[in-house]
Formats: sequence, C-alpha cells, structure tokens
Amino acid sequence: MIEVKNLVKKYGDHVAVDHLNFTVEKGQILGFLGPNGAGKSTTMNMLTGYISMTEGSVTINGFDIYEEPEEAKKAIGYLPEMPPVYPDMTVREYLKFVMDVKKVPRGQRAAMLSDIMVRTQVSDVADRLIRHLSKGYRQRVGLAQAIVGYPEVVILDEPTVGLDPMQIIEIRDLIKELARKHTVIISSHILSEISEVCDTVMIINKGKLVVMDRVENLPKYLERSMRLKLLVLGDEAKIEAALSSINGIEELTFDRGEDGLTAIFIGTKGSLDVREEVFYALASARCPIYSMNMDSLSLEDIFLEMTKNNVNSMKVQSEENLQNMENDMQEQILDEDGADEGEEE
Repeated sequence: MIEVKNLVKKYGDHVAVDHLNFTVEKGQILGFLGPNGAGKSTTMNMLTGYISMTEGSVTINGFDIYEEPEEAKKAIGYLPEMPPVYPDMTVREYLKFVMDVKKVPRGQRAAMLSDIMVRTQVSDVADRLIRHLSKGYRQRVGLAQAIVGYPEVVILDEPTVGLDPMQIIEIRDLIKELARKHTVIISSHILSEISEVCDTVMIINKGKLVVMDRVENLPKYLERSMRLKLLVLGDEAKIEAALSSINGIEELTFDRGEDGLTAIFIGTKGSLDVREEVFYALASARCPIYSMNMDSLSLEDIFLEMTKNNVNSMKVQSEENLQNMENDMQEQILDEDGADEGEEE
C-alpha cells in the first residue's frame, strides 16, 4: 500500500531525513514516533506530496507521489496537526467543499456526507460556523475531511489533540474501524495512545530509521528488556551476595524500606527470565521474598532508551529544520508563480 525507498530530504548541509526505507501494508495501523526535530513531520509532508524530496521515491497504492501525483493523492486522506478548516464556513459547507476538491461523484455525496458526520460525531454542529466550535470539535471536523472520499491511506498527525477523555476513546475506536478498510499512519506524542491503537511502531531519530516492528516485539531490540521488582526481608549485603552468582543480571539496585524490607530492582539482558534462580538463591540465603513482580518495559521506556542519546541535540535541529522548511516552501511558491507567469505570456 505504501512503499518508501531511500527517502532523503536535505536543507542545505542539514539532512532532515536520511535514507528512510519502509513499507506499510493495507489494514495496518502504524505509529510514527521520534523526538522533536527527528524528521517526522518532514517525512509525513513528503508522503503526502506537500513538499518535495531530495532523493528516493514514495509509492501510494501503486502510484508514485511525484510522477503520478493526482492518482496517488486520491488515495490519501491527511489530517495535519493544525486542522485545515475554514472558520467562516459551516461544517456542512466545508465538507461539501472538500468533496468538490476531491472530485467525489455527485451521486455519492449525500450518503457520504451523512455517514462521515455520524462517524466523526459532528452531525449536531453541522450548521454551525467552524469559528464558533471548540478545539475538540474542530479536530473532529479535520478528521472528517481526511476521510472524505474514503481514501485507501489515512495519515493523522496528532489526531486527538484538544479532545476530552471520552472523545479520545471515540476517536481511537474510529481509527481502529478505519483500519478494517484503510491503511492508517499516526504521529503522536502521546505514547499510551500509540500503544493502545497501533499494531506496528516506527521510531526515527536524526532522520534515520531506528526500529520498525510490532509493538510486542520492541523490547527485544534493547539490551535490557526484562526487569524484576522484589520486596525482600534481609540485609542488603547478604541479598547482594546471594544474587551475585546468577548469570545474566545487568542491573541491581536497592531501596531500603521500613520493617527490614528491601525493594530490589533486577534488570536482565534481552528476554532472559531469572525469576526461578532468584527465588532459590534468596531461599538458600534465608531471605524471604514478600513479593516478586515483572516490571515490563512500556512503550515510553523503549522510546526513551532508543532515543536518549540524541534528545538534547534534537532541540537545536528542530529549530533549524523548521526554518529550512519554511525557506524551501517559499522557494517552491516562487518557482510556481514564475512558471504561471511564463504560461500566461
């Protein structure tokens, strides 16, 4: 459905996107993650044809986004972080306008309009001016325009920004429903949202692909993917001596509590499970275990671990990337204006 090959975007000497390669299949919900300035928005803008690439290719539903832009863009519904709505239109007028732009056959428009307004829950504000809507409702209207025409690919940038908890649940359910017939790409800073909705996650950093895999497979890419939390009765030195003989322990920390109990955190390499060895070692040392819990890594833990070495540098690069993008867009506009003047002459 989506195939990206050797995608590169340069702004002068700065490489915003560095030879990205990935494929997204139909029905997949892909979570697109990365620190600020990592190249997420630049990549999404190239996927939609909004900005040009320096190198590489993007194919949507079999059509190259730049060689066959009209056919490729028919297959894309896009919700940017700031919904592209017109405040002086009513919701109904705006969605009809989007249908005109997307060339939806007239015979299909009434049924599609009704269906989309019901699915995004904007029917009750259909005849209100968009300027008078709350931020949450504007976000819903933006999502409604993204699915006008029922595109094969739906790209959502921060789709739940400004929504209340109930609305977030409703939008998540809608996204899951969309995946039955569409390919969905979501960029979000809310990692719990990604882990809740997406089946696959792609993390990029400094414009490069760090990892792309199913959510449940991500821990295997870390050196430490399993962590035990124990509550043990006994002397810290005695406990440490008992555990020192166990192979595979990469991390061992203690937090002395009350009543002689000690909280112990044990990190292991890869998916190594040392619970049985820990039990017998502490039993032999006569250090009773009051509790033992598996402290599995969350998506947030994995994300921070994979990007922690570059987070600080991202802040500076993000500002440079934004300025360069604005300059690049301005150059494209000037070039198009010049071409139009030449045609008129």
